[in-house]
Amino acid sequence: MIENNFHSVRPVFDPQTKHVFIETYGCQMNFNDSEVVLSILQGAGYTLCDGLESADLILVNTCSIRDNAEQRIWGRLNHFLQEKKKRPALLVGILGCMAERLKEQLLEHKAVDLVVGPDAYRDLPRLLMLLNDSGKQINTKLSHEETYAEISPVRMDKNGVSAYISIMRGCNNMCTYCVVPYVRGAERSRDPQSILREAREVIANGYREINLLGQNVDSYRWKNPENPEEILTFAQLLEQVALVDPATRIRFATSHPKDMNDDVLHTMARHANICPHIHLPVQSGNDRMLEKMNRKYNRATYLERIQKIREIIPGAGISTDVIAGFCSETEEEHQDTLSLMETVGFDSAFMFQYSMRPNTKAARHFVDDVPLETKTRRLNEIIALQNRKSLESNQREIGKIFEVLIEGPSKRSDEQWVGRTPHNKVCVFTAKDKKTGDFAKVRVLECSSATLICELVNE
Repeated sequence: MIENNFHSVRPVFDPQTKHVFIETYGCQMNFNDSEVVLSILQGAGYTLCDGLESADLILVNTCSIRDNAEQRIWGRLNHFLQEKKKRPALLVGILGCMAERLKEQLLEHKAVDLVVGPDAYRDLPRLLMLLNDSGKQINTKLSHEETYAEISPVRMDKNGVSAYISIMRGCNNMCTYCVVPYVRGAERSRDPQSILREAREVIANGYREINLLGQNVDSYRWKNPENPEEILTFAQLLEQVALVDPATRIRFATSHPKDMNDDVLHTMARHANICPHIHLPVQSGNDRMLEKMNRKYNRATYLERIQKIREIIPGAGISTDVIAGFCSETEEEHQDTLSLMETVGFDSAFMFQYSMRPNTKAARHFVDDVPLETKTRRLNEIIALQNRKSLESNQREIGKIFEVLIEGPSKRSDEQWVGRTPHNKVCVFTAKDKKTGDFAKVRVLECSSATLICELVNE
């Protein structure tokens, strides 16, 4: 699941050490990577600071999924350049997917001192040492082995409620529109014992929810190096994590329709602490589009997966991703996407108009021939339909009671709390005797397409 957003993190200030300011853009994997980076840099004498004005080093963890994500980074670099004019000793580094994709092109920007790809974060301390003697530094070498398995990420979230744990890196799917395999490399599964260790650590530190992350979690496969015939699947890993602490909620993302099997669904059904929510990107409802995207499933098999989810996990929350206006998409093919969305009735969706990314198969072999105004109109139709289906889904919850994990105060009022149901629906309610990280039982009173308005149920 890709979420285009911005996040800066709150520090622990120590004037005796060098200070790093980290900005993270893009998906949840990037947020987790920034926590790995901070762990590595703390070992090299850096501590986190709350603003670039007090930083000795600024690091920007970047996203390349869409062009507008990259354009935001170029804008930030121009801002950092102005800061460097005031403080010439300030260092600026670009990390992540954009670093991997653009490499030396980023080094040409006057603000940039350092470019480091997703598999080279261990090299950061050495590269920083070299800056003084050798000038600008770059390491964008991809790895077939790197998983940062033994590194304990330094949690940088503000609420201390939900922790992200990466279970694998890279992607082998080669969807024609997607840049991820080129910037994150081939798929690698992480040692399960290191995942379980990290799960125990975050639980011991008071986290109430664990999110297992991978570009395609269902293809997780760990081969025991001492016995290659011994293979641990994602369903088995998911169960092991759930058993660490039955009071801790477990979520995961993202699933791929071609790989999500019944074993995962049965594991979810067996364990009450595994949240009954699945993010299952469909991208298109038309078979020709799905084949052109190299998704390796068709409309019928996708709908079969949806049916199986609802059979094994009744009432499960289901969300998706949808692309509007992929190369050569016709009006009839767009209508197929709308009809699939109508049939499934997703609870929510991430919806985008197609943005061709350089060096993907689509960029090399296809023509981005759907006019921008057509893409925009189709996207608006997709959004309007999903808003209606989301409202219908939320209206069915009115009168029901859910256990909500409180994530913090509502943005609109400090007197209200916001949290999520196990099905990943956002709830807002008032409760004077609750705090962030508490579980609360609430009854749904009313709703919008995005939020359930609730009241606390006396326990």
